[in-house]
Amino acid sequence: MTDFASTSLTRHIIRGVVGFGSLIAAFALIPAVGPLSLLLLPIGVLALRGCPMCWTIGLIQTLSRGRLHRTCENGHCQLTVARPTG
Repeated sequence: MTDFASTSLTRHIIRGVVGFGSLIAAFALIPAVGPLSLLLLPIGVLALRGCPMCWTIGLIQTLSRGRLHRTCENGHCQLTVARPTG
């Protein structure tokens, strides 16, 4: 399974703001700047790691990191809540 999670929630949210902000600005600025504003599209795509859905999956993975534990035995996988340490 591909891991889209960030090292911290703050970092992931910043990537989302930059990514979605760049995508929105690329189209919103067309009347003011013209097609030159479309240069913001690659920035948005890179910040979101390819697509908005990838960012969303990464957000869910970042939120659940350390809270969920997956084990697989004999072809059957099970997702359980991890026990708190300490």
